[in-house]
Amino acid sequence: QVQLVESGGGLVQAGGSLRLSCAASGSIFRLNYMGWYRQAPGKQRELVARIFTGGSTTLADSVKGRFTISRDSAKNSVYLQMNSLKPEDTAVYYCNLLQLSRDYWGQGTQVTVSS
Repeated sequence: QVQLVESGGGLVQAGGSLRLSCAASGSIFRLNYMGWYRQAPGKQRELVARIFTGGSTTLADSVKGRFTISRDSAKNSVYLQMNSLKPEDTAVYYCNLLQLSRDYWGQGTQVTVSS
């Protein structure tokens, strides 16, 4: 089993920054990628950013140039640096990990951006 614990959400004004952290624990031995999804009220969950074991990254078009994903492999942790936040970034952000074709999810952390 794998457990994911997120931290770093909160309330910020438009234009501000937040940094999300996610720490994975448990049986981690062949991790494919870690990443972040978000889900706004009334909308489907969407991919925000992903970082693969080899270091390559994927970012949603809506966050390119504003968000950066990084990781600390030794700590099995992934981070999402969010700059120039917009009200439309308001959502619950979920940490995600894929290992051996199985998805794992964190409990989610709320990010609210006020205008």
